[in-house]
Amino acid sequence: MVRLFGWLGVIGVGGPAAHIAMMRTRVVQQRGWVSDDEFARMVGACALVPGPNSTEMAMALGAKRAGWRGLLAGGASFILPAFLIVCAVGWVYEDVLTSATIADIRRWVAPIVAAIVLDALRRLRSTAVRDARDGVIAALALIGAIVSVPELLVLAIVGAGSVALRARAATRTMTSLLAPLVIAASTTTPIVPMWQIFLVFLQIGSVIFGSGYVLLVFLDAEVVGRGWISPDVLLDAISVGQFTPGPVFTTATFVGWHLAGLGGAAVATFGIFGPSFVFAALVGRVVRWSQRSHVFGAFLRGVSTGSIALMVVVLVRLADEAFVGWWSAATFVLSLAVIVAVPRWREARRARVG
Repeated sequence: MVRLFGWLGVIGVGGPAAHIAMMRTRVVQQRGWVSDDEFARMVGACALVPGPNSTEMAMALGAKRAGWRGLLAGGASFILPAFLIVCAVGWVYEDVLTSATIADIRRWVAPIVAAIVLDALRRLRSTAVRDARDGVIAALALIGAIVSVPELLVLAIVGAGSVALRARAATRTMTSLLAPLVIAASTTTPIVPMWQIFLVFLQIGSVIFGSGYVLLVFLDAEVVGRGWISPDVLLDAISVGQFTPGPVFTTATFVGWHLAGLGGAAVATFGIFGPSFVFAALVGRVVRWSQRSHVFGAFLRGVSTGSIALMVVVLVRLADEAFVGWWSAATFVLSLAVIVAVPRWREARRARVG
């Protein structure tokens, strides 16, 4: 278990979709640990709970194979290589590179990151807006972000709105669902002691749904919004999380290192991934609950739609940092063209081979 998921943590570049494809090749096709149908059900189950989907898949597959020990081994071995790599990058960033070198790298990387995020939004659009009610939820989320409502409160509101649009009676259930989100949204102190770094990332790891790119929304609100880091550093953190192997959520590791060195990286990583160990253990129950409860299913759908809509606002904010000249716009266009074209080329190649 450690060898399998540890190696995937070393070579797993490309985001959650690539990670899950690698896992399927190894645990379904090569080792036969689970069937294709069971693997697909587990992917859907992990999408229903907060946290990084591919990391939770490693945990869930480990639990399926070897119980709680497999859950811990699968998750920790997948996270640890990425943690060490990002810590090394953070050390180089903080202690080796000059500010001028960082600025030069950022000028070239920022448009590429913007292209990656825009492509993620393009691919997620069918998930975000599947009917007219989803369109209303997305519009509410955008309005909330524009008038500076805290992002967690926006997600609580659009989740409640989704329930109101899709369910008939939900008052008591929604109260229990919204309470932790509303309480979490009230934490606004700008002090950055180690314990607060942990709590902020624990909060994010406990409520974030969907693609790892949704992490941008929470980092923009909870870290940049508090004045802990600048938008420039957020772009650098996103770049590191995207281009290093393993979970995209190791963006939090980089932010933690920037705030408080190795200790900050450790508590940020533990905070954001810690809830996933609990959620992955409860995947089966969550699936059964979502199937029985229309209220819970509607709330999750609203949160997912709202999260993706909020990414649009963050992308617009980051555009000011990414586009600083005609060459950055050209880099963005070229990067987006390559990102869109390569998967289509691969599909066409597979079709010809098949």
